[in-house]
Amino acid sequence: MPELARLPGRLLIVGFGSIGQGVLPLILRHLGVRAADIRIVSATDDGRAQAEAAGAGFCRCELNPDNLRSVLEPLLAAGDFLLNLSVAVSSLALVRLCRARGALYLDTCIEPWAGGYADPTLNPAQRSNYALREAALALRAETGPGPTAVLTHGANPGLVSHFTKHALLDLARDTGRPAAPPVSRADWARLAQRLGVRVIHIAERDTQQPTTPKRPGEFVNTWSIDGFAGEGLQPAELGWGSHERRLPPDGHRHARGCDAAIWLARPGASVRVRSWTPLAGPYHGYLITHGESISLADALTVRGPGGSVSYRPTVHYAYHPCDAALLSLHELAGSNWRLQPAQRLIVDEITGGRDELGVLLLGHERIAYWYGSRLDVSAARAAAPHNSATSLQVTAGVLAGMVWAIENPGRGIVEPEDMDHARVLELAAPYLGELVGVYADWTPLAGRGELFPEATIDDDPWQFANFRVD
Repeated sequence: MPELARLPGRLLIVGFGSIGQGVLPLILRHLGVRAADIRIVSATDDGRAQAEAAGAGFCRCELNPDNLRSVLEPLLAAGDFLLNLSVAVSSLALVRLCRARGALYLDTCIEPWAGGYADPTLNPAQRSNYALREAALALRAETGPGPTAVLTHGANPGLVSHFTKHALLDLARDTGRPAAPPVSRADWARLAQRLGVRVIHIAERDTQQPTTPKRPGEFVNTWSIDGFAGEGLQPAELGWGSHERRLPPDGHRHARGCDAAIWLARPGASVRVRSWTPLAGPYHGYLITHGESISLADALTVRGPGGSVSYRPTVHYAYHPCDAALLSLHELAGSNWRLQPAQRLIVDEITGGRDELGVLLLGHERIAYWYGSRLDVSAARAAAPHNSATSLQVTAGVLAGMVWAIENPGRGIVEPEDMDHARVLELAAPYLGELVGVYADWTPLAGRGELFPEATIDDDPWQFANFRVD
């Protein structure tokens, strides 16, 4: 298999759940690192047998603010790479450690310490991804240049930001406005404005099925259960577009920061929205908070004199998980958000299905354009061991982000929107199945009000109120 890049030092993996187990074979395949130079630190023994069979070192240790440095400093030196795939370990604490040790860094989301997602002493704004991102941006301003630390780079957040740039260039070409790829964030934002993109959904439909149906008292999912439950209990968040006429009744702005997003006074696992993918067609998805809803909206903001906003799209996730996870969410809500006593991560027992993950650009001249990955579970298994379709889309983003960091080692703290989208997609594409773009004439008003009257904003289909499911 081709070597994509060569790690300059050793690799330290923190956390070894489904994504860690799925990405390890790709790292060994493509990054020119010896298994003996890989050390894994995890809070559980999940994946230990796989790691040791591959020849990687494995240490079970639950990291916390008191032991983080004493455990990890001996394992991390200049030129090494820390891959953070953990839950309940502060991403910013790990970034600070990497900067002090001269090591590269990548994570798939900005994590707080244990309990940070559901701490009743914090108000919803303080428990939001917006607050976590603002803290990361403050750290970037404080520390300046240094070893590259890539934040939030899996599939979503991560690859979907690169899908968005690709889709914008496709739309420009297909509407007779071909454009060279912009270089700056400001130029990307102006391109989106010229094209008339009013809304961007991260539109995902997972149809993978396990051999054993979900049982009562069990949470079943195709990727991290702790990760999904944690983000589902955070307040729903969305990038808030300049075309929106009024805040939702439960919507709130943040008191400080970039002001690119709002939060709803409800957990994301209780908020549904209308969306569309090419294979699923129209569907109801969950508005789960994700980092890209904020970072993409911020990156695509056009500002005028004095910082006034002249353009920004509304951006949010619209996630329909696999049917077993959907039932799990329904049961979780019924128990007032107390996680089921049993959890089952399904990988090898999946019998069929796919994950259709992409970005849906809405409101422009061609109405709707979806671009993304359609990955069947059988194709995922043929491409890499220890993966479902969902996990392989994430691990492809992790691998591509690691290569980009190795190729750009002195960029400091970066988000997906700061990276070269064409290079990242080139690296990830072999593991994403079909990469396709599809136009449609779908709007959130399609078929509405035929059986019962509905309160819709008919003169502007792109208002968030039309997408939200009451």
